[in-house]
Amino acid sequence: MTAASLFRRSGGFEIVQMTAADCAEAAALHGTGFSRAWTDGEIGALLAQEPVFGFMARRPGKRARPGGFVLARLVEGEAEILTIAVRPKHRQSGIGWRLMGAVLRHLRSEGAQRLFLEVDEGNDAALALYRKIGFSKVAERAAYYNDGGGAKSAALVMRLDLG
Repeated sequence: MTAASLFRRSGGFEIVQMTAADCAEAAALHGTGFSRAWTDGEIGALLAQEPVFGFMARRPGKRARPGGFVLARLVEGEAEILTIAVRPKHRQSGIGWRLMGAVLRHLRSEGAQRLFLEVDEGNDAALALYRKIGFSKVAERAAYYNDGGGAKSAALVMRLDLG
């Protein structure tokens, strides 16, 4: 895939391939959704790995902050979402759906068979999105997430069969 737009909505965001130049913005965005934000170095180190790829939601022709991003990894037919984040003011606007759509198209073009992810059991919006896409729960990791204030919640491991 090229860095060209994968698809657009008039006046909205376009989904483009993520590059190393996007890591600082992705790190800042990651901090809006997670108690332990990933640094630009951590995101860059992941993106530099051959099986890792990502997409950004950007407004066409503007250098505004991105609306969201996703990182995923594909190895031997199995893929995983490493992280996905959508800027708070753009949540519930379809950006997460479109980012996941870009990942699914890429994985199918590469012949991937399964996609896994982990999600906080209390993240109702994300769970609704993943279930709408067709993911199902296959496992649970108790007390996996920490909200920064000491409260812990389970991670639900979800799988989507692609083939």
